[in-house]
Amino acid sequence: MRPRQALLALLVLLTASGCAAIPTATSPIAVNTSAGRATKTAAIQPARDIDPLTLVREFVNATADPEDGYAAAKAYLTDAAKESWNTRSTPTIIDPTFNTVPTGLGAEDDDGARTVLLQGKKVGRLQLEDNSFVELVGNVDTAIGVARDADGQWRISQPPDGIYVPQGGFNQHYRRVTLFFWNSDFSVLVPDPRYVVVAPSTSIPYRVTQLLLKGPAVALRGALVSAVPNGAEQRNNTTEADDGALEVDLTKVGDITAAVRRKVVAQVVKSLTGVSSSRIRVLVEGQPILAEREEWRSADVDTGEALTAPGAGLTGMLLTGGRLRRVNGEQVAGPAGTGEYQAVSAAQSLDGNRLAVVGRVGEGSVRLRVGGVNDGLGQVDLAATSMTRPTWVPSGQQDEPSGEVWTVVDRTNVVRVVATDTGWTARTVNASELALHGPITELRLSRDGTRVAAVAGGRLLVAAVVRGQDSAVTLRSPRNLQPSLVGATALSLDWLAQDVLVVSTSLASWPIAKITVDGLGIERYNTSNLTAPVTSVTAAPGRNVLAVDQSGLWSAGDVADVWRASPTEVDRATQVFYPG
Repeated sequence: MRPRQALLALLVLLTASGCAAIPTATSPIAVNTSAGRATKTAAIQPARDIDPLTLVREFVNATADPEDGYAAAKAYLTDAAKESWNTRSTPTIIDPTFNTVPTGLGAEDDDGARTVLLQGKKVGRLQLEDNSFVELVGNVDTAIGVARDADGQWRISQPPDGIYVPQGGFNQHYRRVTLFFWNSDFSVLVPDPRYVVVAPSTSIPYRVTQLLLKGPAVALRGALVSAVPNGAEQRNNTTEADDGALEVDLTKVGDITAAVRRKVVAQVVKSLTGVSSSRIRVLVEGQPILAEREEWRSADVDTGEALTAPGAGLTGMLLTGGRLRRVNGEQVAGPAGTGEYQAVSAAQSLDGNRLAVVGRVGEGSVRLRVGGVNDGLGQVDLAATSMTRPTWVPSGQQDEPSGEVWTVVDRTNVVRVVATDTGWTARTVNASELALHGPITELRLSRDGTRVAAVAGGRLLVAAVVRGQDSAVTLRSPRNLQPSLVGATALSLDWLAQDVLVVSTSLASWPIAKITVDGLGIERYNTSNLTAPVTSVTAAPGRNVLAVDQSGLWSAGDVADVWRASPTEVDRATQVFYPG
């Protein structure tokens, strides 16, 4: 070997061995591994003669960086406080407009101790068990003690119990990674967002794989399942091999079929695609998990994604004046289009072949009808004074009609109507946790069937759909998204993607927003041309968002787009919807 080659080989070996010693514990964001290895730098020391209020503010900002055991933040602590500060919990994320407030400050010649109040508003926290984000509502009012050190400089002597991170700093040092698990019948991969620490970036694939092996997030257990057998571990760290491929080497997998192995590959490849652009090699005990193929990319695995999007020919529908029309204004064939059912709401199944229509049947009474799009619809034995717009469960098979549709009866009882040999039968869904938030005025199933989004008491909520072995269905762990901003103003909603919602509100400044399924990310759509309130909104993968306001029907491709008017005339009571 030539001297230069030998030197390079030695450097690679030393770098790899040093990497294993870098601590990777601490709480959660994923980054592209191509960003390179994080460089460890010395913590910046506080400026000399810094005052107590600025000291605490800079300390809180520094807590966003968890590298090297929160070394950046510990630079603001006394030696004793560095040992006592509890950094084992995951961060509480606070609004960046926090305050540091003096309390009991007197002359400098007293006992030398001060107390500063950290005041602000909570945004959320990372859940320790799974690195998922959970929104929180409430104020932060935490006392932090400061004292002078031996050099006469102010330092924090009594740090807060835990870690408070401003959201801007969290966004800088943490990033979302998307894990993928299967829906209950293993037909569709479903995104499960988590957050991991940025540094060191080279270890992110290892940490993502570790989270994947632990299974779905706590809030989604029972709704999502994993093909990875319980007890499976990483045999070696998930790292890039010499040829540039990312290797995932598993052990304790047990005896599983080729079909299950393909499901495992799909989960691993989809979960790692977001953090690496490399080819992915999935191994068991050092050997390819499937003999048919050694390396994978995202396009090589079957995710079932096609089952979650309406077909290209399904352009959406309008309900106006009790009549059902297509978005281009064309009347739907059959009684639903003529107005015979006096429809007040409707939904088209994801495959496009079936309709569910809520129609008036007398003063203060409505009934649900279900059937083929161009056929007469059979009435379901389900009495109600009101029902929310129906929403369809995906069939789980390409070109197979859905056999289940949901609605909320009298704003309280969630009901699923199931196709049986004798017709459509209503069955109750356990939605007691959801109903606690107030009257349910909107309910939309995700197009993979694993979550529901709802408006209850004007609040935007998301819950997991858990199907039991006894056919019982429960809506579990409802979470209020963006409670501080949206509050009780939500009006209409739909699923833009499996993990993204579009919601309209009564807020003039936020007529339509795009919100991630965990609530951490929110973007406002352009308000140009819209007149609040937007009474109906619909969305679907790869489609323009459609919205109805006081002046008509509008469409936009993304949040920055100016809303474009549709030539189809509608009134403000019109409902617009894509299949699902």
